[in-house]
Amino acid sequence: MEAANLSVAATGVALPLGSEACSIGPSPGGVVGSTPGGAALPGREPPFSVFTVLVVTLLVLLIAATFLWNLLVLVTILRVRAFHRVPHNLVASTAVSDVLVAALVMPLSLVSELSAGRRWRLGRSLCHVWISFDVLCCTASIWNVAAIALDRYWTITRHLQYTLRARRRASALMIALTWALSALIALAPLLFGWGEAYDARRQRCQVSQEPSYAVFSTCGAFYLPLGVVLFVYWKIYKAAKFRFGRRRRRRRRAVLPLPATVQVKEAPQEAEMVVFAARRPVVAFQMSGDSWREQKEKRAAVMVGILIGVFVLCWIPFFLAELISPLCACSLPPIWKSIFLWLGYSNSFFNPLIYTAFNKNYNNAFKSLFSKQR
Repeated sequence: MEAANLSVAATGVALPLGSEACSIGPSPGGVVGSTPGGAALPGREPPFSVFTVLVVTLLVLLIAATFLWNLLVLVTILRVRAFHRVPHNLVASTAVSDVLVAALVMPLSLVSELSAGRRWRLGRSLCHVWISFDVLCCTASIWNVAAIALDRYWTITRHLQYTLRARRRASALMIALTWALSALIALAPLLFGWGEAYDARRQRCQVSQEPSYAVFSTCGAFYLPLGVVLFVYWKIYKAAKFRFGRRRRRRRRAVLPLPATVQVKEAPQEAEMVVFAARRPVVAFQMSGDSWREQKEKRAAVMVGILIGVFVLCWIPFFLAELISPLCACSLPPIWKSIFLWLGYSNSFFNPLIYTAFNKNYNNAFKSLFSKQR
């Protein structure tokens, strides 16, 4: 969640040609602020390189797509009455956090990427507001993924006890705890003086690098929900495998007394038995297929698995760097910080894609929404 510096101008990344290796250094002008030969032109700001323009274009598209896709999910949930229930309220909470990431966090992070020398020129107050929303929204997005996984786990393993009323209460409590914990982690530096986000001398704006806060924030914002979702999905996998295996064994026992078809083929005089026996395999075939509820549970389990997998891949590089850097008093090259940061931001883009791709009701609602607009 730290505002790293991705642009070539800000990171000072030199991309030499030929067999020379890429060099990363804190030069004030970088590639954007230098001539092809390496000498800066006095009194003149050179144009952005093609690579920088391409990267900025991709980031702008990512911001726009993240905002619009999550906004579409929110509008659909608000307008379709069938979505005014669990688990769509958890999906709505996730979409709210991801919309805020796209609207309030990512644009200012892009501005920071484009500033030469990684300087924050928007003042101390806006720095604190931006960092607070960065930590708040990203943490809420992560914990909402954990809440969706918990809801799916209880639905599969405690189907009889986890009634609609209990599900509503549990989801409301999880949403409240998600945003309360996220607010605590985001506002702790301001409330308790736990480090400083803004450095006026160097014009830097970043999450507090106090080692104790780094441990607290990374564990509360990522490692704790990571442990929850991994444990929950392991339990979902075991429970689903056990239930589906048990039901298949029951159906096989129910379908076993059907060898009459083989005997009837050898004795054509029992024609009535052929009709009767020919009907029973049809029923047996229908019963041997997965029921609608099982298919729904399987699809939900696969959705949660993909959601968790993408969440881990997007965020674990960033949070590893965030935890290790303050503790060892070392720092990654700015270009890698930026890659890890925007990889984490991209999780807000993937979330709505995943949980709508596995729910046909959303696709039908999208079509209905657009057809009404026409």
